[in-house]
Amino acid sequence: MYKRFKNLFVIKGYRLFVICILLIGVGISITQPYLSLYATEKLGMSTGAFGVFMAVSSLSGVVVNSLIAKRSDSGLDRRWLIILAMLSSALGYASYLVFDNFLILLLVIAFFTGLGAPAMPQIYAYAQESANESPTSDKTFAMSTLRSLVSLGFLIGPLAGTLILGLLGYKGLFLGTSAIYLIIAILVYLFLPTRKSVQRQDRKRTSIRKSPFRSRQIMQPLIAFIFLFGVHAIHGINTPLFIINELHGTHTDVGLVVSISAGLEIPIMLILGGLGGKISNHSLMMIGCVIALIYYSILSISTESWQLIAAQLLQATYVAIVMGNGLSYFTDLLPDSPGLSTTIYYNGSIIGRLVGNMGGGILAQLAGFRHAYLACLAIVIISLFILWRTKPHVERGGASGHGTV
Repeated sequence: MYKRFKNLFVIKGYRLFVICILLIGVGISITQPYLSLYATEKLGMSTGAFGVFMAVSSLSGVVVNSLIAKRSDSGLDRRWLIILAMLSSALGYASYLVFDNFLILLLVIAFFTGLGAPAMPQIYAYAQESANESPTSDKTFAMSTLRSLVSLGFLIGPLAGTLILGLLGYKGLFLGTSAIYLIIAILVYLFLPTRKSVQRQDRKRTSIRKSPFRSRQIMQPLIAFIFLFGVHAIHGINTPLFIINELHGTHTDVGLVVSISAGLEIPIMLILGGLGGKISNHSLMMIGCVIALIYYSILSISTESWQLIAAQLLQATYVAIVMGNGLSYFTDLLPDSPGLSTTIYYNGSIIGRLVGNMGGGILAQLAGFRHAYLACLAIVIISLFILWRTKPHVERGGASGHGTV
């Protein structure tokens, strides 16, 4: 395994990608746990207003990603797209300390969040192009390793955020996050070479003639991914409340559920990435849905907190497949359009989380936690059916370069 990791660094710029992706994960997770507290306690927003605030800022990212995605594969310089996105994210976080009027802050954050949204998809697209041009045969493993670094950042970030908040308050928290994005922009400017992605003329004409969003091969998996990310968001909102209010567990139980799942996701992602040449990403996604069916069945009938704690191996595996191999899934569907494929994946994750966050609490309040889990079970079944009936194009299968399902 060590040799496989070492061989990944033959990919041009891979060290820089590792640093940038890890810093992005840390930057997001430093502020994320405290953003709702800042908005409600310091800025006086209601929980409903904060929900609207987050929804608008998230959708602005989807819009900008969609506008840039296809163009980034046909001539735009990814390096400058990444730099612009990082600078915009830095300004966005700093804006929380400048504006306190709801409408003005909403417009400013939506603007900077939208411009900052392409950062992650474009870094992955650049890394995918570098992997394709490199002699390594572990392309799927390379991308899964990068994706696992986001999860690692989410383990580091909240602790760092707690320390910064305790020492410097919200000013230090937001300025510290801005500084992280500025550091990434500087690293990209100094060490990432300029490279324009230009499609071959025959492929370019094909892409102009038929939009991938009109293709069943793209739209149906995208719908399935939106559903799966929505289910994950519902789980994140309801499970802590379910443990405390329904199972009468403790806050320690909640912490164990969250930490065990997060801790297991990283090694599972790496293992799954190592299987890239042996099993297709389409098959992995269907396996992930089956695992989710088992997990949500357990949740719907569980009576003790320890049952949820023990089931986190299933949850971690499901999340690792959807988040770790989902990116490779769309890259396989659009191998010649890395910017578009990564953007489709990230837009699906944003929309899914948005719908799940907005609908999960309402569903649990109206129908109860167990019925919410039964609804998740039904959504996963629908997703599995969609993926089953969508026969993918020939997949490159990471190391093997072939393989169909």
